[in-house]
Amino acid sequence: MIGDIVETKQCQRKDTVDMFHSGQVVKICAPMVRYSKLAFRTLVRKYGCDLCYTPMIVAADFVRSAKARDSEFTTNKVGDHPLIVQFAAKEAQVLCDAACIVCPFADGIDLNCGCPQRWAMAEGYGACLINKPELIQDMVRHVRNQIDNPRFSVSIKIRIHEDLKRTVDLCQKAEAAGVSWITVHGRSVEERHQPVHYDAIKIIKQSMSIPIVANGDIKTLKDAENVHHLTGADGIMVARGLLANPAMFAGYKETPLKCIQDWVDIALEHGTPFTCFHHHLMYMMERVTSKQEKKVFNVLSSTSAVLDYLNNYYGV
Repeated sequence: MIGDIVETKQCQRKDTVDMFHSGQVVKICAPMVRYSKLAFRTLVRKYGCDLCYTPMIVAADFVRSAKARDSEFTTNKVGDHPLIVQFAAKEAQVLCDAACIVCPFADGIDLNCGCPQRWAMAEGYGACLINKPELIQDMVRHVRNQIDNPRFSVSIKIRIHEDLKRTVDLCQKAEAAGVSWITVHGRSVEERHQPVHYDAIKIIKQSMSIPIVANGDIKTLKDAENVHHLTGADGIMVARGLLANPAMFAGYKETPLKCIQDWVDIALEHGTPFTCFHHHLMYMMERVTSKQEKKVFNVLSSTSAVLDYLNNYYGV
């Protein structure tokens, strides 16, 4: 909860954009509804993740409601940096107001221009913004003008158009408005499980002078390396691959028992709700448990039952 956070002095923070010029590919944990919260971010940072995003937060609710702020955004001053807060917004001043609230506690904000869910598009959020480049420009400029910390990043996450020229145009307009970097999910709004268009990400990267992050269907460290070579992207953002294996960026092919133990310790320390605690373990153990084991583990209904199971079967 924001009220419980001790402010970290901004002057002690590194410029997040500098990470993209380090000569190393930046390894990023994607914004994931329900999942990329403080406890999980703490876990993936232990295993080679360089940069983490919060789940998407609706900026209007966040600005309007203290209850929304307390439930949607939690961080700490110890190790939850660098941190990007992702917002869904459609009005420049609302996004600015939200950015001002999180500025003392985070390293930047990201505007979601890629969520293809119907509710988001119907509300004017997410992927429908890729058809409104001037609005994106306006929102980026507003934040740039009203946040006086030059180290505070303003990024966007997009999907691609069927006509890639429109996407390149959008990206160039965003760059002109002062965006710090752009994350490109290499599918169109209509595409769900079709192959990712890494060739499109490459063209976008070649058309820009700011960092580009590649996103989509990256499930292993080898995938991340391949996508970097295919696209030239400066960063690689992973969602489901990290859910299945939070140690992925450290080079593990499946979740090691040490990582499962770390998750138990971190989740209990953070008071993670049982459903979230259990779901993460279900994802992590997907590749290492048999069908029969899954039938038993997935229906456990209490923290104590889960802890007993892990101790009895895995010595965790």
